[in-house]
Amino acid sequence: MGVIHKIGRRKTAVARVYVSEGTGVITVNKKEFATYFPTATLQYKVMQPMSMTENATNYDVKVNVYGGGSTGQAEAVRMALARVMCEINAENRLVLKPEGLLTRDPRMVERKKFGQKKARKKFQFSKR
Repeated sequence: MGVIHKIGRRKTAVARVYVSEGTGVITVNKKEFATYFPTATLQYKVMQPMSMTENATNYDVKVNVYGGGSTGQAEAVRMALARVMCEINAENRLVLKPEGLLTRDPRMVERKKFGQKKARKKFQFSKR
């Protein structure tokens, strides 16, 4: 099979995933998967494409992820893993697509405008 390389993005987070045949070891930024994503919610998000396609223990995964926060990084890894699962077996697409795992979430932070406190919030107007 060799190594399959895919990229996933979410907000400002970018995840590069390298998948090869193995025993199910996941390494994120040279750390163990459970230490990099400590909460059960983030671990579930990352494992979702692997468990839905029943490949959780068949492949070793090496991840390089940067940018954004922990949730954005976990969802970027999830998207990249979903893309890998589709390349491994085209039938996996029928399982992952309805769950929205192959769709890039386009929502980004809106920029702050000049003359305003935040993107949409204005400075307080006081009438004297």
